[in-house]
Amino acid sequence: MKAKLIAYWITTILFCAAMGFGGVADLLRHESVREVLARLHYPEYLATILGVAKVLGVIALLLPGTRRLKEWAYAGFTFDLLGAFASHAFSGDPIKEMFPPVILLAIGAASYLLRPASRRLPDTPKA
Repeated sequence: MKAKLIAYWITTILFCAAMGFGGVADLLRHESVREVLARLHYPEYLATILGVAKVLGVIALLLPGTRRLKEWAYAGFTFDLLGAFASHAFSGDPIKEMFPPVILLAIGAASYLLRPASRRLPDTPKA
């Protein structure tokens, strides 16, 4: 059981660090963020929207309690990363551009699946 908790925290910290740094880069509109948005033909203001969502999602994942909010944060990160993968794929970017979102999604999925009971929604009774 202890190994599972350690694995949870390792994957969660890695995931939150990556998404948190990405969110801050989005908010600061780092040059690399502006280049990717331009190459994908997205408006630059999308960086602000994504940056705020990523930072708030990281906070939700790290705060104790807030179980339902954690579910929404994991869902939001899933949509973000699947959208990033699809955007790179449909824009004709090389395959190497598609790997980072998929790898992050796998780390996020591991974090989600390894959550301890205190960070999960309780099971609802079947009707």
